[in-house]
Amino acid sequence: MASPEPGDRDPSVELVVCDVPAPAPAGTDSGGGGGASEEIAPLLSQSAKPKINIFTLSYPRRKAREQVIRSQETEGSPFLHFVSLLWSGSRYSGLLCMVVSSAFYLLMEIISDAFSVQPIPLYETVFARSTIILILSCSWLRRSGQPIFEPRHVRKFLVLRALLGYLSLMGFIFCIQRLPLSQATVLSFTTPIMASIAARIMLNEKLRIGEIGGLACSFFGLLFIFQPTLIRQGGLSKAGELSVVYFQGSHHIYAVLVGIFAAITGGISYCCIRAASRESSQPMSSLFSFSLLAAPAAAICTFLFEVFVLPGIYSLFIMVMLGLLAFFAELLLARALQLEKTSKAANVQFIEVAFLQLRGIGLRLVAPSFGHLVGCLLILISAGYTIYAGPDKETG
Repeated sequence: MASPEPGDRDPSVELVVCDVPAPAPAGTDSGGGGGASEEIAPLLSQSAKPKINIFTLSYPRRKAREQVIRSQETEGSPFLHFVSLLWSGSRYSGLLCMVVSSAFYLLMEIISDAFSVQPIPLYETVFARSTIILILSCSWLRRSGQPIFEPRHVRKFLVLRALLGYLSLMGFIFCIQRLPLSQATVLSFTTPIMASIAARIMLNEKLRIGEIGGLACSFFGLLFIFQPTLIRQGGLSKAGELSVVYFQGSHHIYAVLVGIFAAITGGISYCCIRAASRESSQPMSSLFSFSLLAAPAAAICTFLFEVFVLPGIYSLFIMVMLGLLAFFAELLLARALQLEKTSKAANVQFIEVAFLQLRGIGLRLVAPSFGHLVGCLLILISAGYTIYAGPDKETG
């Protein structure tokens, strides 16, 4: 077939040549070869640019992938994997945070019982722990580059959490000083129930039948555990009604009412922690705001209502250790309320009592009884079912 003349070239032929990455029109280079080469040259330079860009983009991807692999190899310790799972915000992170928080509180109880120190007033103890939490939380926020004071729309939740949390703490201190320890403990563990009710009202969280049943099961387990002590102290009669004989004076009734008020304010403070953590995406600010108010307030109460006791070196070491444990317990509690529904997280909190009783039975510090075993079993079944069921798809 005869080759076409240079002046009779079809424009479509030129488009086909432009799309080919490397054309070599050696035989058709007669009259218009110079023009064709001038048109093809810029096309070749443009087609070379994307290859360079694609190559340069692919290099950092490989580098990032290698960095992830190396970080996984270096962070291969089981403890670091557990910490990552605990804090990562995965499906069970919120419930696990509450379990570990309860374990820290349990460890604080064990240390307080195992190591005998000089008697330190309660307000002074609160001042020491609040000061340690204040220093650690402020250092954490500064090192991580996060703002110490949150924006205005978050600050109102943090201020309310600090006020209500401190009122709840002072209320329970009042109960501990004027009521038997078993009654004060039962009153303090009504806080998870109050928190679930407050979350339904304030945060519009749905309370399902299973969650209500779980809270009721855990609280009845708590009553089974402390029932022998309450009956022996005269706090409950055989019919289960309040004994008027024990409350010799109206100040005991006031102590119970103060305990109920402390539980209500504590439950609302849980909701404030959850609301603030939702807005600020990190739970450390709730610890900082609470300790910023609690530390000076506890110092004022110490000098007004108690005699300051200078702790020795051994007692100071135990106080610092308990302060560190309290910091991690409060931090994990705030993280749990940030990630998990309030009713589920609050129900898991009851396992602290069950583990404490099982430890006492195992070490023969507490005489095993039917009520103790049934109560621990009810709490463990309720908390275990909550963890097994996992979080809801919608927590709001």
